[in-house]
Amino acid sequence: MKIKLIYVLLLAFVFSCGSSKSLKVDSDDREAIIAVFKMQEREWSDNDIEGYMQGYWKSDDLKFYNSNGVTSGYDRVLKDYKVKYPNKDHTGNLDLEIDNISRISEDSYYVMGRYELDRNAGDTKGNFMVIFKKIDGKWKIIADMST
Repeated sequence: MKIKLIYVLLLAFVFSCGSSKSLKVDSDDREAIIAVFKMQEREWSDNDIEGYMQGYWKSDDLKFYNSNGVTSGYDRVLKDYKVKYPNKDHTGNLDLEIDNISRISEDSYYVMGRYELDRNAGDTKGNFMVIFKKIDGKWKIIADMST
C-alpha cells in the first residue's frame, strides 16, 4: 500500500515539474476549487453528507482511496460516508487546510492538504490528496486519497 501511495505522489510530482506556462495555476480555477472546499466544510459541519458530496464527480468512475483500499463509484462512497458518519456526533465540524494546488492539465488539478474533525465522537485529523477535473463547467473531485 505504501508503494501505491509513493507512486501516486511521485506521479503528481512529475506532472507538477513541467516547465510549460500552461501548467501554471489559473487564479480563477484556484478560487473555484477553494470554493468547492468551503462548500464541503459548510455542508459537512451541517451534517449534510449529500450536500458535501456535491463536490465529487457523480460517476461510477469516482475513486476513493484510504486505509481500507480503493472504493469506486459515487453511490458507494456516499453509502460508506453515511455508515461511518451516521450523525452530527460523528461528522462534527470540518476544517480543511490546503497546502498545495498544482495543475496537471488544462482541465485538471491535484490538491494536497490536511483535515481536522472536531466532534463528540472523538476528534480526528489527517491528510488528503484529491484530483479535480472540470466537468460540464464545474470543478469536481474525481479521485480522493485520505489518510
